[in-house]
Amino acid sequence: MVDTLWAIAAGFVLGLLFYGGLWWTVRQAAVFRRPARTLLGSALLRMAAVTGGLYLVAGGDGSRLLLCLLGLLLARWAVTWSTRLPSPETSVKTRHAP
Repeated sequence: MVDTLWAIAAGFVLGLLFYGGLWWTVRQAAVFRRPARTLLGSALLRMAAVTGGLYLVAGGDGSRLLLCLLGLLLARWAVTWSTRLPSPETSVKTRHAP
């Protein structure tokens, strides 16, 4: 049970690192001096960190790898939900002619 929760939590942290880093990089890309190089470097760094983390967490056990991937997916949903833009209906009050 503890291994299950640990693997999901580790995947969630790896997912926060990956998707949070992606969100930050894309938001900051306009101010980078060389945005293409920075985006590529960020992608390689994020992929290396997640791949290494998955390798360490799984330790050769397929079930821990799947649980870690589940945590990664949960983190994707969490980052997507927390960084979403407000809907047009709630952000702008439209006025109609009487």
